[in-house]
Amino acid sequence: MNTELPPPLSIATVGVQVLDIHVIGIESIPEGSDGALVETISFSAAGTAGGTALVLSRLGAAVRTFGAIGTDPIGGSLTDLLVAEGVDTRGLVAKPDIQTSSSVIPVRPNGDRPAWHCIGANARFGLDDLGPDALDGLDHLHLGGPEFLGGPVAAELLGRARDRGITTSVDLLSGGDPGLLEWIGEALPHIDHLLPNDEQVRGLTGSGDLEAGARSLLARGVGCVALTRGADGALVVTNNEVVSVPAFAVDVVDTTGCGDSFSAGFITARHRGFDLAAAAEFGCAVAAHVAQGIGTAASSYDFAAIETFVEARRPS
Repeated sequence: MNTELPPPLSIATVGVQVLDIHVIGIESIPEGSDGALVETISFSAAGTAGGTALVLSRLGAAVRTFGAIGTDPIGGSLTDLLVAEGVDTRGLVAKPDIQTSSSVIPVRPNGDRPAWHCIGANARFGLDDLGPDALDGLDHLHLGGPEFLGGPVAAELLGRARDRGITTSVDLLSGGDPGLLEWIGEALPHIDHLLPNDEQVRGLTGSGDLEAGARSLLARGVGCVALTRGADGALVVTNNEVVSVPAFAVDVVDTTGCGDSFSAGFITARHRGFDLAAAAEFGCAVAAHVAQGIGTAASSYDFAAIETFVEARRPS
């Protein structure tokens, strides 16, 4: 196990910011105006930028996050949750006359989680909301939800980062389809690591074979596709390597935020020098920790705890 950690990575997450409201123990939606008792109701910082920022901070990175929120109590609560986790939130821009993005997530006993979602202020975020020093001193830039910016704008942002020697990663929020792929197409050559889920890869590429779908994304200029497959773990595809990593068996409480957590774990591990297989394994371990609680801040974990978890699960 690595006991001496390098200086903290400097990472910015840009894009989708959401406050998730979790309702645990949903068996069904009551009829009419009837009510029902549930186990718990809680809320957490989420979104492909906000949730990933929280997990990156827990794993030891120096994180600043950028995006749009409203001037409402939801935005205040989301900001407070991120600040409490050590995330620099000065890049969150408050937009008047629109609410902060939020989701209500009824979680079934098996961990399934349908959702009601309000896009809110995320639809109003643009490059003009980034200050002139937003990229200063960064090791890595993570763009969550490039579909809100569109391909040309996302390409400009990611291109600026790579011109400065900053590595890049991208995660999608929307379900994939060929139209979305064309919408963000200009950004693809500027992405070092694309971090979709299996359904998004199938939808984007029209391929039922995940490796073939990933390779078609590589052909569009992406450097590496690291995709999550739910209970089947992760698949990482580059032009030189294909790695399949199983998921960790845990008692699932809520799968909300597992994709963001995998992204944060994979990014962190790659910057720590892990090879693709070890980085994917580390990402799956972070997701496993989050799945055992509610939201990205579930349970207690840091880089060392995840390493210990992985080591303990390896065959002797």
